Amino acid sequence: MKRLDEYWYQRNLFSLILLPVTWLLLLLVILRRYLYQIGLLTSTKISVPVIIVGNITVGGTGKTPLVIALVKLLRESGYHPGVISRGYGGKAKNWPQQVRQDSDPSMVGDEPVLIARSCAVPMAVGPDRVTAARQVLQYHDCDVLVSDDGLQHYALQRDIEIAVIDGIRRFGNGYCLPSGPLREPVSRLSSVDFVVTNGLAMRLEYPMKLQGLHAVNLVSGEKRLLSEFSNTTVHAVAAIGNPERFFNMLKKCSINVITHPYPDHYAYKMSDLEFTDDHAVFMTEKDAVKCASYVSDNMWVVPVQAILDERFTSRLLRILKKTDDLNKQGKDNG
Repeated sequence: MKRLDEYWYQRNLFSLILLPVTWLLLLLVILRRYLYQIGLLTSTKISVPVIIVGNITVGGTGKTPLVIALVKLLRESGYHPGVISRGYGGKAKNWPQQVRQDSDPSMVGDEPVLIARSCAVPMAVGPDRVTAARQVLQYHDCDVLVSDDGLQHYALQRDIEIAVIDGIRRFGNGYCLPSGPLREPVSRLSSVDFVVTNGLAMRLEYPMKLQGLHAVNLVSGEKRLLSEFSNTTVHAVAAIGNPERFFNMLKKCSINVITHPYPDHYAYKMSDLEFTDDHAVFMTEKDAVKCASYVSDNMWVVPVQAILDERFTSRLLRILKKTDDLNKQGKDNG
């Protein structure tokens, strides 16, 4: 049986039937953005530059690895970054929530915990990103904020917008929700500062490569090259926006993969990771943060690193410096 989102990557009867609903929702999306542009809906500017890393499609495009890479880039460039996010899937009763390396992913979301563990960065999550941003700045001395997702959260003003797209799936059937995967029309990309493509980039896009070279045992910490698993069979579990990307990465290393895709942000049960054979179980970093209580000595996590185009990083730092200079000039004049 097909997953719902699989219908979004082809034009079919299902997508055509939903077109009237799509047109109505698209009208509301356009109207909402216009109301923010003319000031009838309030957009709040905070005291430090804000970098939005988002997308215009539903599903995984590689935003979180890019956020992690940006945090590391900003630190290497002398900045003190903080991160905010929606905390999707988190069940906390009160928001915003501070996120630490030992935070419970069921309370604050799996991706925020992954970011906190990868970067040890000041971070807060919540549906209201303005409040989350203020909380980060209240407790930490940050001079720039990176928002994991939030391209459509116009209540928070932004200084730099980065849209991430999947180089293989791109925009699916070209329709907006619910007929297709688009949150906003493709024309929205003309207004962002950067379009970063996870995979093969088109003209005016910056390529990004997600590189995974090793597997790390979740019990012993042993680190092995993926190539050492070539011609062996493994179970691969993935509860991410595009599980096939993970599976294909393993297959390119000549690993025989038994695939087990789950919905994005899926909450694993022990039975999901129990198999009747002794094959190793591979999972993504995002999955591993949710499976700490289920680990066994045949479970491995495959970390990935976002390799960024130097033209992208250079231009990003130039724009950020210019934004800093303008903000300082404004404070001096004030």
